[in-house]
Amino acid sequence: MATSPTSEQLLVVIDPVARRTDGESVRIAKDVLSAGAHAKVCLPEGPEEFARALARRGSRRPVVVGDDRALVRAVSLLHRQRELAGCALSVVPVGSVLSVAQALGVPTGAVAAARAVLDGVERRLDLLVDDSDGVVLGALRIPVPIRRAPAPDPGRPWLRTAQSLVRTLVPAREAAVPPPRPARLRVEVDGVTLVDLDQPVEAVSLTPGATGLAEVEVQPASVGAEAATLRAKGRTVSVSGADFRYRADAGVCGPVRRRTWTVLEGAWGLTVPDPG
Repeated sequence: MATSPTSEQLLVVIDPVARRTDGESVRIAKDVLSAGAHAKVCLPEGPEEFARALARRGSRRPVVVGDDRALVRAVSLLHRQRELAGCALSVVPVGSVLSVAQALGVPTGAVAAARAVLDGVERRLDLLVDDSDGVVLGALRIPVPIRRAPAPDPGRPWLRTAQSLVRTLVPAREAAVPPPRPARLRVEVDGVTLVDLDQPVEAVSLTPGATGLAEVEVQPASVGAEAATLRAKGRTVSVSGADFRYRADAGVCGPVRRRTWTVLEGAWGLTVPDPG
């Protein structure tokens, strides 16, 4: 359900990475927001100042100017402060990692995104929360680790020198990437096992749906003919097995041996363009 933002008082928190990456887009966003609302602009220099700015927002509606990592940081902070449900968040995507904001319906142009902050509507979204209180806004994927060539012997500096000389003299060739190795994981959805440790898998994906349920896909490792993808929906998803890493939003987490994610329906609000 979408509702119109209720506050014209804005707290514009400009992430330092955005300022370094694209100062012109930051300037444009700040000018548009300041012209359309009473905006207090904060320029934190690091995560601690970023957190303090959000904590002291008062009745102002927070607007994050930054990339996906800044958006995830803001949602994480508000969730841990247990203030996420009552806070409509806005974002002007600036930076090189913007796929999460774009997938959530936020324009990636500075002017269009700033206009959406001023004239858009609040869209309530589901949130994935794990058993360590971490949050996931978009897709979560468990990739299979890639085998890497062993590093040169640290006790043989002459070998590193020789290898460097060879790379200089010989034209570079595209490095062959070894095929991924299947992983053995147990995936449970609402307590029901979707795949167990005896079935190797190539990938697991998990995304919050639109009805308070997570959408789960498991791609079993193929033996001969391609194996069919397993799909399920549920409120709680647990993955366990050998140490595994997972990619969530803009970062990689782990390794862990077990992790459980729970869907919180309509847990947070994001301002997006008014479809009308």
